[in-house]
Amino acid sequence: MRRRPAVLAAEHIRSTDPAAGTAVFLHGLGGWTHNWAGLIDLVRTSVHCLAVDLPGFGRSAPPPDGDTTVERQAAAVAGHLDRTGHRRVHLVGNSLGGLIALRIGAQRPELVRTLTLISPVLPSLPSAQALRVALLGLPGVPRLHSRLLAAQSPGRQLDDLYRLIYANPALVGDEQRAIEARERRRRAELPYAQDMLGGGARAVVRAFLRQGETSAWRQARRITAPTLLVYGRDDRLVPFRTARRAYAAFRDARLLTLPGVGHVAMQEQPTAVAVALRALWQTAQSSNSPRWPDTCSVERHGSGSR
Repeated sequence: MRRRPAVLAAEHIRSTDPAAGTAVFLHGLGGWTHNWAGLIDLVRTSVHCLAVDLPGFGRSAPPPDGDTTVERQAAAVAGHLDRTGHRRVHLVGNSLGGLIALRIGAQRPELVRTLTLISPVLPSLPSAQALRVALLGLPGVPRLHSRLLAAQSPGRQLDDLYRLIYANPALVGDEQRAIEARERRRRAELPYAQDMLGGGARAVVRAFLRQGETSAWRQARRITAPTLLVYGRDDRLVPFRTARRAYAAFRDARLLTLPGVGHVAMQEQPTAVAVALRALWQTAQSSNSPRWPDTCSVERHGSGSR
């Protein structure tokens, strides 16, 4: 039986320059398009921005068969780009979205002009916090998690979330908290929300266990597009030690490391990430050396430096 294509919710923000390229943003596990709002505000004059809700998250419906593997998520995003006629996009992914973006770059290189991975969940020895998230993939745990959340106020839920993904939760403003509290209340009413969270956790675990040509590290070596890697030095979910390995794995990589930043650099330090993104996009159009923010630790190499 032929699978029906996933229909994804997306937010289009047009550039003032009609000749500008398109940047596509993929959120992490449990995230949604609004995770990119601050960053998009800073780069929207440079490119046409397209933030996508992955299947089963945000405003996107779940897959008809409930399959939430990285492969199916990547196919859904690629299919959306095919149907909307987008090619050679600047693909940006955070966490699980970074893993999905990596797979698209390896499997569908004609779709990707540049690749940016912000705290991608590449296979490594996980942190204690990441192991707790992975437990959501066990049978019955998502339902238990749902009951535990129901006993907490939305404010308490957000506090716990921000302590996990932010190095400094005090950076979160009142407006952001209000928006995300409303979204959490809406998600809590969806019958599939916890199943999608558990399925996403299982997808990451399966990706960690893959061997051979389909492993994430093998796929990284196949990427030919200029790649920006962004890591927070105080990330509680993705160990900072994986940054060096990732930097060595890609053929044409730049590494941006941010002190005092956790798992969601695009929300914690959107200005620094925006400057690095524009520099990457400029290198895709010219041979000039990129200008990087002075406040960040940055390393870069090309294929000739091996």
